[in-house]
Amino acid sequence: MIFPRTVLIASAMLLAASVHAADVSMANGQVHFTTPNGWLDIMETEGDPEARVFQVPDPSPTAHSSLARVTVTVKQTADIPAFQQYVGEATAKAAALPGYTATAHGGANNTYTYTAQEAGAQFNYSERYWYKGNHAIQLRCVRPQQSQAGATWAAAFDKGCDAIAAQLK
Repeated sequence: MIFPRTVLIASAMLLAASVHAADVSMANGQVHFTTPNGWLDIMETEGDPEARVFQVPDPSPTAHSSLARVTVTVKQTADIPAFQQYVGEATAKAAALPGYTATAHGGANNTYTYTAQEAGAQFNYSERYWYKGNHAIQLRCVRPQQSQAGATWAAAFDKGCDAIAAQLK
């Protein structure tokens, strides 16, 4: 039974490779950040805008019907008015989501928090924006409002998003 053992070893190696932190470079090296251990790089687009999407594994049964994820998008913008237009368009899209409700936050500039429905479940969204080197940068963190993984998992998710934000400033 060499084949099943080989598949098991290969699967273990892939899993081990996917749980380490990832060093990410975007916008021809102008934007850098490192993801927390365990985040899975699930999508990447190139061009303008450029985006990276990371799944934040939820170890509970909640994960079967919801996807906790973090997206970093970088778009070229000529100046501050173009950046402000980008932010305005993105927040207008957010406001159009089913069940959109803005929530209170610390009042940081270009930071928006809200809840909305997705696949019949309520989700927490946090969006942060920066203008840096003629690029609009958006960090979007999305997690289910209620996860069976509990408050510890939600706090770790939020901490990971905050760590990415600190690197993108």
